[in-house]
Amino acid sequence: MPIITISRGSYSFGKETAEKLAERLGYECLSREILLEACEQFHVPEIKLVKSIHDSFGVLDRFTHGKEKYIAYIRAALLKHLQKGDVIYHGLAGHFFLQGISHVLKVRIIADLDSRVEIVKKRDHVSEEKALRILKKDDEERRKWSQSLYGIDTHSAKLYDMVLHIRKLTVDDAVDIISHAVKQPHFQTTAESRQMLNDLTLEAQIEATLINEFPTIRTSVKNGDVLIHVKGPIEEVEKISAQIETTVKKMEGVKTIQVNVSPFTLAVKY
Repeated sequence: MPIITISRGSYSFGKETAEKLAERLGYECLSREILLEACEQFHVPEIKLVKSIHDSFGVLDRFTHGKEKYIAYIRAALLKHLQKGDVIYHGLAGHFFLQGISHVLKVRIIADLDSRVEIVKKRDHVSEEKALRILKKDDEERRKWSQSLYGIDTHSAKLYDMVLHIRKLTVDDAVDIISHAVKQPHFQTTAESRQMLNDLTLEAQIEATLINEFPTIRTSVKNGDVLIHVKGPIEEVEKISAQIETTVKKMEGVKTIQVNVSPFTLAVKY
C-alpha cells in the first residue's frame, strides 16, 4: 500500500492527524522513532540528530559537512523503514527524501497562527508575545534548514499532493480526505515504484556508511547498478576506489559498482 508523509509546523495538528489516520488505515505511525533507529544503526547521540534537523546550516557546517552527515543517517534509517510499506511518517524531511516515488502521498497540514499561539500559551504557561516568538523562531529555522540543504521552501504548495488547512476543516475531516485520496490509483505501489524506492534506499545506505570518511560522496543507483563519485588525494585514487568497492559490494541489492574518484593534490606548506 502507499506511504503517506505529513509535513507540519509546530502545533499545526499534523501529529493528531497522522495518529488518527494511522488508526483508520491500520498503518504504522512514525516520527521520533526514526531518529532512534538512526542513532542505533550509526552509533550517534540523539541530540546531534535532533539539532541537525531543527537548526539551519551555519557557516562552519558548509566546510565540515557536519549536518550533512547526520541528515544522511536519518535519510538512510527512514528509507529503510519505509520499504516495509503501510507507514505514515510525520517527522521532518519525509517529503524531501521521497521525491520521485509515485506511491507516496505527500500532505502538508497547516493551521492558523492564533490557534497555534493558544496551544503554546497553555502548554508552556507563557504570554501571547512569548508564544508568538517561539513559533516564529521554530518556523524560520525549519524554512532555513530546507533552503540550506535542498534550496526548497517547506511552505511551497508544489512540494505536496495536497495542503489541508485545519480551521473550517477539522482533524477528522482531514483524516477522511486523506483516507480517500490514498486509495486513488495514482498512489498505488507498482513494480517500478518499488524498485525506485529500493534503489533510493540503497543509495542512502551507501552514503550514510561512507560519508564520515568521504564527506563529498555522491551516489546514484538504478536497478541495483551503483555509481559513486568522491574526491580524494591524487596519490590515493586507487586505494580509495578499492576501499569503497570492498565496502559496497557487501550490501544487499548491489549488482554492479562503479567508483569515480576526482583527484586533488594536497597543499604543501613550506
